[in-house]
Amino acid sequence: MENLVPHFVELIRRAATDLPADVEAALRRARGQEEAGSAAQGTLDAILENVQMSRERSTPICQDTGTPIFYVYYPTGWSTLTLKKQIREAVAEATAKSYLRPNSVNSLTGRNTGNNLGEDFPYFHFEEWEEDYLKVELMLKGGGCENVGAQYSLPDTRMDADRDLEGVRRAVLDAVYQAQGMGCAPAVIGVAIGGDRGTSYLKSKEQFYRPLEDAHPDPKIAALEQRLIEEANELGVGPMGFGGKTTVLSVKIDSLERLPACYFVSASYMCWADRRRTLIYRDGQATIE
Repeated sequence: MENLVPHFVELIRRAATDLPADVEAALRRARGQEEAGSAAQGTLDAILENVQMSRERSTPICQDTGTPIFYVYYPTGWSTLTLKKQIREAVAEATAKSYLRPNSVNSLTGRNTGNNLGEDFPYFHFEEWEEDYLKVELMLKGGGCENVGAQYSLPDTRMDADRDLEGVRRAVLDAVYQAQGMGCAPAVIGVAIGGDRGTSYLKSKEQFYRPLEDAHPDPKIAALEQRLIEEANELGVGPMGFGGKTTVLSVKIDSLERLPACYFVSASYMCWADRRRTLIYRDGQATIE
């Protein structure tokens, strides 16, 4: 396998410093909907200025460059050991170049490795597929928004939430309300219905790879996604919790099989800095989307 480290470094640079076009467009639409001269509009102005400066200077969009989460889809015959080694090398190089801040801290000793390499850090998911090219999806998941994710086990008598889509709706709105401005709103909310506790959270985070403008193929879930966007934005939390019309930019939902005894709803919270990029490597050529 050839050396893909430079391509992986560029993937990290783009993810950390160049906000995706769909996210920036959503922020600009949100800015236009806020009251002129309001704290919400001023906050979004500052965010959009930051987005532009980060792109121009190749500097991180946020001081918290997050946990790098890699989903790697590879053709038959490729070595996952080699891919993992090269991606880890790229993470260390990107950290040395200040595209990433050193974030990997040992939970027992408090020691920072200084290069973002630690036990299960960064995080990898490998999947062999039938295509003849490599696809690597990268998400940078910040710690502040990670702190306000929530998981519910339905039924929940506190919210009068049963094991149905109405119960899911109530759980998600509760999660957004409880977060207030602590997760750096406006947010993207990823939701998983079902699974066990672990797989449910993983599925909820996988929703952040979806484009903001897409819709779930199941019309019932697509309708709930849209309803939750509208209702979450009626909560008045607003950008950074200063009040306003934009509390979330998007809500993405998917479901998993579950055991009869369990009905989990996991709501993962992504801050406005929805940092994600995709590398496609085909026939010796790399493109980043």
